[in-house]
Amino acid sequence: MTTTTEENTEKHSADIAIIGGSGLYQMQDLTNKRSISIATPYGKPSEGIVLGELNGVTVAFLARHGQEHRLTPSTVPYRANIYALKTLGVRYIVSVSAVGSLRENLKPLDMVVPDQMIDMTKHRASSFFGKGAVAHVSMADPLCPKVADILTRAYANSDINEGQCYAKATYVCIEGPQFSTRAESHWYRQMNADIIGMTNMPEAKLAREASIAYATLALVTDFDSWHPDEEDVSADYAIQNLMKNADNAQQVIKEAVALLAAEQPKSIAHNALAQALVTPVEAMSSEVKTKLAALLPQ
Repeated sequence: MTTTTEENTEKHSADIAIIGGSGLYQMQDLTNKRSISIATPYGKPSEGIVLGELNGVTVAFLARHGQEHRLTPSTVPYRANIYALKTLGVRYIVSVSAVGSLRENLKPLDMVVPDQMIDMTKHRASSFFGKGAVAHVSMADPLCPKVADILTRAYANSDINEGQCYAKATYVCIEGPQFSTRAESHWYRQMNADIIGMTNMPEAKLAREASIAYATLALVTDFDSWHPDEEDVSADYAIQNLMKNADNAQQVIKEAVALLAAEQPKSIAHNALAQALVTPVEAMSSEVKTKLAALLPQ
């Protein structure tokens, strides 16, 4: 795999990006791979972004925690990751994430395509804006319905013989890196959350500010700690189930990439910032405009 320096990033582009979570640090079927190092106003991304082709479609792949999983959920450079993908021209992001189940019917090895999110994180920069520029994007529907529908159809088109795929679910994102207490797990169930993870916020918020359509393929690994008859979640237990589902997830992603490339759906996200920017661009300082250059409406 070749490596491209920061100075050459303008020669590369991709409409579709895949953000791989725990257990998914590379796409096995990605061909013509080259790694690009991108510096952003928010620091460097988690890892070099790998550009390659899936069945002839150019995609960008980013390992959220780094190739050696060295970043905790709270230390992932979310702003740098989304900004770097935006500079490559990305319009669609498929996020792959390990999650715990908060419902009896959602079992390990199932997949979930959520449509709602609850953000319980506490210590993460969740916006590109502030200090000279204000924007208030709508998060009523925090995950793109068009991309979510494609993920659901991609699962149906894939040859997967274990587990099921569920849509229309609520993902609660906690700070971590510790798992929930039993009391917290029951509390999240009372919130009507269906699955629990540690990484999709503020990722989804930042993607919306960047006018990128974002959806999640969530891989169920455990029952968190609420279930009276099932093993409490542990890293070992979750990773074991995650690795069993990794190949299935790659099948779904390949099919989803093909559908996204063919259909190129218009998303609620694609004009989100243009409708949300409160500070006129001409009123921003040159420093602020330079920092937000990749994000601001043209």
